[in-house]
Amino acid sequence: MIRVAVAGAAGKMGQAVCEAVEGAEDTELVGKADPALGVELSEVLGDAEVVVDFTVPDTALANVEACLAAGVHAIVGTTGFDLDAARAAAEASEANCFVAPNFAIGAVLMMVVAQTIAPHMPECEVIELHHDRKLDAPSGTAKRTQELIDAAGGNVHQPIHSVRLPGLVAHQEVIFGGEGQTLSLRHDSIDRRSFMPGVLLAVRRVGELPDRFTVGLEKLL
Repeated sequence: MIRVAVAGAAGKMGQAVCEAVEGAEDTELVGKADPALGVELSEVLGDAEVVVDFTVPDTALANVEACLAAGVHAIVGTTGFDLDAARAAAEASEANCFVAPNFAIGAVLMMVVAQTIAPHMPECEVIELHHDRKLDAPSGTAKRTQELIDAAGGNVHQPIHSVRLPGLVAHQEVIFGGEGQTLSLRHDSIDRRSFMPGVLLAVRRVGELPDRFTVGLEKLL
């Protein structure tokens, strides 16, 4: 059994992660940290092999550093924090850090397909739509998509448009344009359960990753 603690356990994503970990046969929920629960991350690290962080950008880096210093693998779904600092902490640790801008397998496949299209249709724009409580804009998914497209298609400007509205969960469209044609990719997460297979995949694989710091669920597929 993989012993898992969740940081941000009182939030909507954190609650979904707790339910997924409790429902899986090979994982055990050993701690729930959240200011709303009156439980600090330090209080649950001693029992955990892996911590899944769905908190806020202002606290994610400190959580990662605390996990790695304790020799606990960190899986981070929070976006908008300093990845370079997290990489440095991981490389100085005996534990691994895995960061995914998006844990929905369909969204990751969208990014991979976009990267395949980019050499042939490098002109594109990204539209990302999220609920009105999401703190960072553009989203980590959109920025990661932009990075992958740029790496494959050359240094072509790819604007990102961010929408924040109640009623949304997580959605993204990538529109490629060429002479006389367009090609659109779209992914919609209509329920937070869409992220849980990816989270559990990361929980199972983080300890065996060859690098101390890894970004992107596509690395696990």
